This record gives sequence, C-alpha cells and structure tokens, in this order.
Amino acid sequence: MSEKAEVPVEDDLPEQLRIRREKRAAIIARGVDAYPVEVPRTASLKQIRQTHKDLEIDVATGAIESVAGRVIFKRDTGKLCFATLREGDGTELQAMLSLDKVGQDSLDLWKSEIDLGDFVSVTGEIITSKRGELSVLANSWVLGSKSLRPLPVEHKPLSEETRVRMRYVDLIVRPEARSNARLRPLVMKSLRETFSARDFVEVETPMLQVMHGGATARPFKTLSNAYDMELFLRIAPELFLKRCIVGGIERVYEINRNFRNEGADSSHSPEFAMIESYEAYGDWNTIAELTRTLVQNAAMAVSGSHVVTHHDGRQLDLGGTWREASLFDLISEGVGESVTAQTSIDDLKKIATKLGMKIDPKWITGKLAEEIFEHVTEGQLNEPIFVKGYPVDTSPLVRAHRDIPGVVEKWDLYVEGFELATGYSELIDPVIQRERLTEQSLLAAKGDLEAMQLDEDFLRAMEYAMPPTGGMGMGVDRLLMALTGLGIRETILFPLVKPEEA
Repeated sequence: MSEKAEVPVEDDLPEQLRIRREKRAAIIARGVDAYPVEVPRTASLKQIRQTHKDLEIDVATGAIESVAGRVIFKRDTGKLCFATLREGDGTELQAMLSLDKVGQDSLDLWKSEIDLGDFVSVTGEIITSKRGELSVLANSWVLGSKSLRPLPVEHKPLSEETRVRMRYVDLIVRPEARSNARLRPLVMKSLRETFSARDFVEVETPMLQVMHGGATARPFKTLSNAYDMELFLRIAPELFLKRCIVGGIERVYEINRNFRNEGADSSHSPEFAMIESYEAYGDWNTIAELTRTLVQNAAMAVSGSHVVTHHDGRQLDLGGTWREASLFDLISEGVGESVTAQTSIDDLKKIATKLGMKIDPKWITGKLAEEIFEHVTEGQLNEPIFVKGYPVDTSPLVRAHRDIPGVVEKWDLYVEGFELATGYSELIDPVIQRERLTEQSLLAAKGDLEAMQLDEDFLRAMEYAMPPTGGMGMGVDRLLMALTGLGIRETILFPLVKPEEA
C-alpha cells in the first residue's frame, strides 16, 4: 500500500489558505492542470521592455508575444482587468484582459481563480495603454502555478526574523533582497578575476577533516560510518593550502565554506564563506596590498567606485591607501598607559578590571590583551585600518616579528568596526611549528575547546621545506557587509536559524 503525504485538514486552515485550496480543487475539477509542466513563453518581461522601450502613448505594435510571471498586483473591473506580472530579476509588465479579447468565460475565470502570488502566462499584443504603460493585451491566458499562500501585505514590512527564516518570501516582495542576492556573484567574479590577474591557482581542499586546525575555533563534530571514525567540519583550509605551497603551487587560494561551532550575532555565523590565499615569497606587507586590491576591485564591481553607498544611505570610502597602526599602540592609547607584548598577565588583569571587563580565567596573556584591544576600540575602527603586531601566544601559525619581541607579523583589517580580514608572514620553520602546535595541544588537553590539534601530516609536509610565504583569510560575507552596511544574516542568502517552535 502506498503512503500518502499528510495534508492539512481544510477546516483547520486560516480562511485565506482554505479559499485558495478550494480554488485549486475547482481548477482541477474542471480538467485543468493547476501546476502544468510548461506554459507559453516567447520572451521574458525584460526582453519585452528592452525591445519596446521607446513606444509612445496608446500604440499597438502588432507584435504577439507570450509572457509569464508572478501576479503581484490585480485589479478586476467589469469588462477590463489589469494585473502586474513580475519575473525573477524584478522586471514587471502590465497585463490587460478585456471582455472583447478573451471572452466572458475566460474573464470570469480570471476574476474568480487568479490570486496575488499565482504564476500565469499571458498571450497577446504588445501595446502601450492610454496612460503610456507598456502592456500585453491578452488574447488568452493560462495558469502556470497556483499559490496556496497569500503574499505579505505590502504596507506591512517583513520583520528581520521573517526575512531570514523565509527568504523565498523576502525575495518575492523586497527589491533589496533580490539585489543583495545578485550582489554576491558580482563580488565572487571580481575576487576570482583579481586572483587570476596575479596568477593565483584556485583549489578545493577537504571540508571533512580528521583533525581541526588552521584557526583557533570550536569545531563541529560528525561521524563517518564508512571509516568508523570521528571527523570535523573544517574551521579553516589553511593547513591544506600550505601543503599546496610546499608542493609547488606557489600562489594558491580557495573560496569556500567554513564551519565554527560558536555564537551567532550581527557579524558571526556558524557557517560562512571564506577566502584564504597564500603567496610564496610574499609576506604580511605584500598580502596586505593584495587584500586592499581585492576589496577595492570588489567595490568597483558593485558600485563603479571605491566609495560604496550602504543600504541606509551612508557612504564608505574604501579607496586610496589605508591606515596602519600597532595593536599595542592602540591598546596603550585606549587605556591611557603603556602596554606592550611584555606586559604581564597580572598587569593586564588590573587594566581589564579598571575597564569593567569580565575576565575568563582560561584566557592566556595574549588573549587578554586582544580582549582589551576590542574593548577600548569598540565602535572606533570604521575607516579601513590594518591593525598590526599580534601576541605570539595567540598566533601559533605565524612568523615572529623580525624586529619586535613577543609579537608576530600578523595584521587584522578592520572596516566598519568589525574584522574583515587577517594576514600574516607565515611561520615556515617546522621545528618551531611543532613547538607551537604542541603548546596548542596542551591547551586542548586542559579543556580549551578552540585550541588546535597536533597535525603530524601537516608537520611532515612542512619538513619538506616551505618557501617564505604570506597568507591571508577574509570572510566573503563580511566583505559584503562592508560593501552594503548590512548584517551578516542579510548577506548570507540562507543563514542558519533555529527551527520554528510548533
């Protein structure tokens, strides 16, 4: 016996949903497919608008076309009905159905069966109305797909939670959602073109890994039935991209998903898109110039200028060269006293206490310094700035600074108050690398869920010699945030959200 899918009991449905299901049943009852496999369509709405863009008022072209779209406006009068059809890119076209063209039966069915949200195909002559509106004057029409749910009321904007949870509805009703969705491909194309112009090779590295590494973050765990072993969703592709550098792919990058089992807020998502790139014979300075070029070229791709306009009308200038500042100089300015990489953890705790900060007892010295930095610079780093020189104990994969003891050659790029990218002169000494990863594994053994593991295969690769290298990681979603001023949940098409409560 075949199983039937459960359907809602109609008596329990809200009136709008019940009425639409009744219409669907009536359409099927008279022998018409409410969800046909195809409908007439000789041209897109965009093509019609481009072909007939210069028509004067009240003109009949004689051109007969079949167009299709979603009904987003409908006005029914006695002998003449109007509708606005919209296709996926937001292009709209008016459809006109008159009694003398389609007949009484067809007009009556249009009035009784077609609702906002339905897909229809309309065949007729392309004209301009007496008001100059480009239209298709229907000779016939067919239903393309019956919508069983009403569209949101236009004068009641969707809440952010609804937009995120039901992005498909957001895309239907909000032009900004459609333009945001189309922004990402423009940015991705620009990024790849910039890398290609510099002879970088794009690769893909494993997302399922036997151990997590390449960043300090808590991983997601899973289980492979085939191998009967625990695996991790990757937190970064770094260790595999460095294997590429060892193997002779001297300019390499990847754009793909990372997964970090951490909190979610306006600039963090557990699943996010990331660029990582590595350049043999480069360092943190050359990789900073590459990063600036990537960002500025992306700005040009989406706005035609290095000055981008955010969704709220604010403008951000991403052009020119960008400010650079030392992490510890910024901390010193913020707390009103000298702080260096040699400042003890006890002194840092005193500073943090004065600032009213809550101190996690598991924080090591460098982590506490970074937390103080974030506290004293919150809301200030809006113009692009490279914050340079991070503590060595929080950067186990980075080369020690060639001049300043206690810090590494690492920068973080801040824009609009959030970290957009990070870059390094990479640590290439396999002996020191082993020492650093051993320290990380000891932290993990003490309960640090973000500490890296000791990856013996990576260390073996390093022992085959890695050339001097600069490396960079940048969040694609955060790049879109910088270009649009939106939060991360708006730049990700379908961000992770909790299931709705029953």
